[in-house]
Amino acid sequence: MSSVALGSVFRDVGFLPKNAPRNSEGRKFWIKGSLVTSPQGVQAANMRPKSSTKAVRVGVLGASGYTGAEIVRLLANHPQFCITLMTADRKAGQSFGSVFPHLITQDLPEMVAVKDADFSNVDAVFCCLPHGTTQEIIKGLPNGLKIVDLSADFRLRNLGEYEEWYGQPHKAPELQKETIYGLTEVWREKIRDARLVANPGCYPTSVQLPLVPLIKAHLIELKNIIIDAKSGVSGAGRGAKETNLYAEISEGMHAYGISKHRHVPEIEQGLSDASRSNVTVSFTPHLIPMSRGMQSTIYVEMPVGVTHDDLYQHLMAAYEGEEFVKLLHKGAVPHTRNVRGSNYCFMNVFPDRIPGRAIIISVIDNLVKGASGQALQNLNLMMGLRGNN
Repeated sequence: MSSVALGSVFRDVGFLPKNAPRNSEGRKFWIKGSLVTSPQGVQAANMRPKSSTKAVRVGVLGASGYTGAEIVRLLANHPQFCITLMTADRKAGQSFGSVFPHLITQDLPEMVAVKDADFSNVDAVFCCLPHGTTQEIIKGLPNGLKIVDLSADFRLRNLGEYEEWYGQPHKAPELQKETIYGLTEVWREKIRDARLVANPGCYPTSVQLPLVPLIKAHLIELKNIIIDAKSGVSGAGRGAKETNLYAEISEGMHAYGISKHRHVPEIEQGLSDASRSNVTVSFTPHLIPMSRGMQSTIYVEMPVGVTHDDLYQHLMAAYEGEEFVKLLHKGAVPHTRNVRGSNYCFMNVFPDRIPGRAIIISVIDNLVKGASGQALQNLNLMMGLRGNN
């Protein structure tokens, strides 16, 4: 999926101004609305399914939440997807534009309760419902639908581990067996053939993208991996919570979920898959007073003879040609403001002053690459669309 499918689009490369800035690879880009698009991505305006030019009819379950709204925003200029169903139990009967006025110009169906949803005019579904509610709903959906689930309900393969961390037994174990984990750049080929994809969490996305290639190449030690992660408040969802009130969250940084955050087993599952052995990490997340954005600062040990430059060169090779994962020039520090509203993950590697250690910084927009943007990448693959998915 190119950035053309993620929001505002310039259909003609020639429309880009002559003074358009260039990215680290020398390609021109321009900003329209809140998304970055590049000439390389414009080719995806001609994306088509492998077997048909018929539009893919999409349902968005839980459309009134932050991730649901991002799905709608990102689909606004998608050349092949059209929204035919939107659900929002608390906002049933309302127009989407009345809930999110910045999307009022979109031609969208009225939102309905999930129990009243008609799936006869739907080919694929983005499920943006709260954790713990999705399993039974997906179990009741028509078998022919392609589904990308943005909740945590299908991310953990081990059902006992799911119950331990989420405090309830899994309600659709038969579906868990067929679920593919949707870290796009790592599991692309499996995602193509999937019916149900578990979209990764935001923290696990920002952590696994830099670490998985390095672990597979045996360039970092599996012990003493320390992850210091920070997220904008939208990562906590749109539900009213006292701890997320402006007076509570502003003018300070707040650590939470210390040693027990639910993304820990998801991170460890992905890193263990890469190493083919058990990996345990030290992970501490923090909320910071901004609406969106995420930074993971990761401290790793290297085997004897490996340098931080080896890590840098391997990440460069691993993500060469990837549309949305970018290793910055040496010494450049990734900043969350530079990925805001986009599907990019920016990363870089730095030497630690302690010999044998390195520091990796990874930044994403938690609502896009950490949620809805990656979900759209995954559905593009599942529907057989050609492009930079």
